[in-house]
This record gives sequence, structure tokens and C-alpha cells, in this order.
Amino acid sequence: MSALALSVLLSLVSAVAYAAGAILQERVAADTPDRLYAPLHHGVWWAAVALNGLGAVLHVVALAYGPLSLVQPLGALTIVFALPMAALFVGRGAGHTAWRGAIMASVGLAGLLALTDGADSQSLDGGERLVLAAATFGAVGLLFLVAQSVGRPVVRSMLLAGAAGAAFGIGSVFTKTVAVDWTSEAPTVQAPSLVVIAVLAGCGLLLSQAAYRGAGLAAPLAAVTVVNPVVAAAVGLTLFGEQFRYGVLGTVLALGSGVVAAGGLILLTTERLAVQTREARRHGEARQHAGRPGEGASAARPTSWDRPPDGSDAPSDPYAERPQVGEGVDVGSVPRPRTHLEVEMRSRAVTGGS
Repeated sequence: MSALALSVLLSLVSAVAYAAGAILQERVAADTPDRLYAPLHHGVWWAAVALNGLGAVLHVVALAYGPLSLVQPLGALTIVFALPMAALFVGRGAGHTAWRGAIMASVGLAGLLALTDGADSQSLDGGERLVLAAATFGAVGLLFLVAQSVGRPVVRSMLLAGAAGAAFGIGSVFTKTVAVDWTSEAPTVQAPSLVVIAVLAGCGLLLSQAAYRGAGLAAPLAAVTVVNPVVAAAVGLTLFGEQFRYGVLGTVLALGSGVVAAGGLILLTTERLAVQTREARRHGEARQHAGRPGEGASAARPTSWDRPPDGSDAPSDPYAERPQVGEGVDVGSVPRPRTHLEVEMRSRAVTGGS
């Protein structure tokens, strides 16, 4: 097998591993609503962590055998793989709108990354790394705070997914700088960068876990999948001297690809909002139907005019004290709560009557 074919195979397996990890994360989010960020007691969550780690390792190995322009676009297939896998293994099928949004996001991202021309391997000096780390933590923290103030679950999830994607993307940038500068003295010299990578990876994992709560699978996964490489590519263009292929034409095509990817994310978001609106409407109608018997029961509750003199809730017939005629029956008060229409018929001889 050639190095290029091996790189493609590893990239595809990496995308499948990421997709499986995302499906498990979404299931854990649905099963443990009280554990928003880190359901450490849930064994399935650790399986999702392992799958995400496997996907990352396979992605790095694929980069060792193939060019960045091929490996990065193949990573966009994660969302495409996740939808049929979710339908097959957990019975969560996606609608036509979700599929269109996922395909648009993947195609736009693949086009954007395919047009990025990587320059020679470069690194960042200490000051640049410090500024980049501070800006990243500030942006991620701001997105997190804004997400906490948003009432719509889907919008909140998309903000958290965007923060997770940014953390993963800048983590990739720091990983590249450490790989370029790796020497025999790297463990001590690169210690601050290694700490930043670990913190960003942990933040990305926890934020992505929270993003799946209340928003389903497709929209948060697409946001993380798109934002991650786009942020990394943006840093590469601004700090590493990378550029788009084919000059002005390539730049225009890249901008068009970015618009397509953003349109896919918007489509996924609006589709999920529509689903939640329909679910809320159905739940409201169900509560109304469930409340009708209760309302009827309270309306049938004995009122003050038909309660017995002792003040109890046991209803009495307002006509019980009137002279009885007919077959010598007496209408007495009912000893247990019933409606005022219910009476107890007790046969007895009418004394002194005809």
C-alpha cells in the first residue's frame, strides 16, 4: 500500500472514530441531564473519550503519510459518517434538512481546506504563543459566558460547540509548533506549550459534551467539525504564512466555500430549532389535554351551597330536608366525597305519612 493510500485510509478511520465518539457523547448527554460537562461516573462517556483520542492519533499519523491538503478535508467526513451511524446503531435517523445541512457544511469545509496551500513548517516564538493562548482562552471564555445567558437550548449548544471547536483548533496549532520545535531538550523547553495543549484539549472535550445537551447530534457536531479546522487555517494564514491556492481565484473560491459551510451550519441550527418548537407545541397540547379532567373535577367539587352543615367536603342533596313523596324513601347525605348529583337511597317506612 502506498503512503498516499495509507493516509486516506487512516483519515477515513479517524473520521469514523470521531463520529462514533460524538454519537456516544450525545447519548450520554441525553441520559445524564444533571451532568452537563463531565459525567465521570458514566462508562459510555469514557468510551467516547477513548474514541476521540483514537481519532486524534489516527489523524496525526495520517498527516505523517499524506499532505495536509488531503488529510484535513477528509476530516470533514465526520459529520457525514455520524448521521447514518446514529440511525443504524442508536435509531436516531436524520431528516432531509439535517442531511442537506450536513452535506453543505462538509462540502464547504472540504473546499476551504483543499484551497489552503501550506507553507514550509514554521513555529511561533514565546511572545506569539503567549498572545495566542491568552486570546484563545479569552474568546472561549466569552463564548461560554454568552452561552450561559442564552435561553434557547440549540443556540446555547451552538455557542458551546463553537467554543469547543476553537479550543481544538488552537490546540492543533500549538501541537504543530511543538512538533516543529521538538528537540532533545523539548520536554523542558516546550513544557508551557504542552500544558496549553492539555488544557485546550480538556476544555474542548468538556464544552463539546455540554453542546450535545438539548441540541441533538448533527448541529453541535457540524459546528465543532467546521470551526476546528477553520480556526486552525485562519491562524496558519495569518501567522504561518500559508495562503490560498490559485491566487485571487482561489481566494474567491475559498470565501465561497466558507459561505457554503456557514449556510450548512445555519440550516442545521434552524432545523433543530424547528424540531424543538414542534416538540414544545406537542407537549403543551398534551398538558392541556391532561389538565382537562382535572379542571372538570375541580369544577365538580362541592361548593359552599351544597356542603353539609358540619363543614366537611361530603356533599349533601339540597333537597334532602324537604318532605319526601312517593314510595317512602329518604335521601340522606353521602358519607364520602361525591358530586352533588350522587345520592344514597335508603328504604325505610315513613312515619306518620300516607
